[in-house]
Amino acid sequence: MSDSAVFMAPIPVTPAIPALIRRLVEQFDATWIDADNLDAWLAEGGDCLLLLCGDPVRHPECLDVAVVLPELRVEIARRHQLSLRLGVVGRADEEAIAARFAVRRWPSLVWLRDAGYVSTFSGMLDWDEYLRLAEAAVSQSNARIPLLAGAPVSAPGGCQ
Repeated sequence: MSDSAVFMAPIPVTPAIPALIRRLVEQFDATWIDADNLDAWLAEGGDCLLLLCGDPVRHPECLDVAVVLPELRVEIARRHQLSLRLGVVGRADEEAIAARFAVRRWPSLVWLRDAGYVSTFSGMLDWDEYLRLAEAAVSQSNARIPLLAGAPVSAPGGCQ
């Protein structure tokens, strides 16, 4: 190797955000969510859907969910006069936020109400199934977040 040759470490490449995901924020008033702003976003209250996409190369159906999500919000608003805020979790914090809400499958929509957990819709579903799950979520109370397999259980009297 000559004196003029310099070893350069490869520059890490941040995966590009697919246009269909980006448009949720740019055109449909979704909020980019990360570990730093999640609690403040939840504190705004009301009903929210949080999209955890996963890697669109490994889970291409996340792009389908991104297309359906604005339509689902419109239909829920029409049926229930319900304002539903949308959040899109950034890739850097997906694992941590997925663990917080016991998300086991990509992509997933986590339904939250007044900072509490309601339900999770996993994978790309038929339209009728989305509507059935949304109807159930609208009418149910907040629930306990399901435990992930192998997760520690709190001591008696402790909170989860």
